[in-house]
Amino acid sequence: MGQMIQDSGWRIPDDLWEQMVPLLPSRPSHPLGCHNPRVPDRAAMDAIFFVLRTGSQWGALSATGICSKSSAHRRFTEWVEAGVFHEFWRQGLLSYDGLVGIDWEGLSADGAMTKAPLGGEKTGPNPTDRGKLGTKRSVVTDARGVPIGFAVAGANVPDYKLLEETLDALPVQRSEALLDRVLNLCLDKGYDYDGPRQIAYDYNLTAHIRCRGEESKNLPDHPNYKPRRWVVERVHSWINRFRRLLIRWEKKPQNYEAMLQFACGIIAWEQAALLG
Repeated sequence: MGQMIQDSGWRIPDDLWEQMVPLLPSRPSHPLGCHNPRVPDRAAMDAIFFVLRTGSQWGALSATGICSKSSAHRRFTEWVEAGVFHEFWRQGLLSYDGLVGIDWEGLSADGAMTKAPLGGEKTGPNPTDRGKLGTKRSVVTDARGVPIGFAVAGANVPDYKLLEETLDALPVQRSEALLDRVLNLCLDKGYDYDGPRQIAYDYNLTAHIRCRGEESKNLPDHPNYKPRRWVVERVHSWINRFRRLLIRWEKKPQNYEAMLQFACGIIAWEQAALLG
């Protein structure tokens, strides 16, 4: 992965497919010992990638000629249950860590809200959208802005109440050499409460929080450290380029989270290729 991944249209790039293949489970055996011809895994993954990138509904897949909607969604469900997309993200972070190194010195976290018109678990009334149903994703990044963890909840859940769950959801952990070091965590004024400061302390992090009512202020704990909170805002923009994630159409939270894992994995692999 020494060069930037090339995106061949709306199908999963070859470099990413090579990383995905070893993660796919073998086909389950048929109880009667017979099988209908199976859609190739590559075609099914191309269809899932197409849905993620374009925001297309599953029902529109058959017209694309990539894969039928039923085969693509059935394989997506199978791979979600097998943890394929979570492992794809984890392996991308390990590659990024090996080639570039996850920069734990300046973590940054923030939440973003999206519409969820079909409802489902982990949705709630969006206070910025006249109480319509929505979902919040809380993301934590390293200092370069690579997503290393996320949590999902209803849009009405405040950002600061998702901080601990977000920090608990990291697919990779910092090395033992960094466990005893106090690192930095950049947060906006929505986290200006005692709870997030205690959570940061419990995780051996120094919380840099812009205080409510102040335009800009760095905490005096580390006067030479300049918080880089913009990187988490940028990664939310990167995630929104995967148009399936602009609006949550999945009722099941595990399916929505799998799409997020797929997008975060692509970002991690791309950054490993670009910076490594």
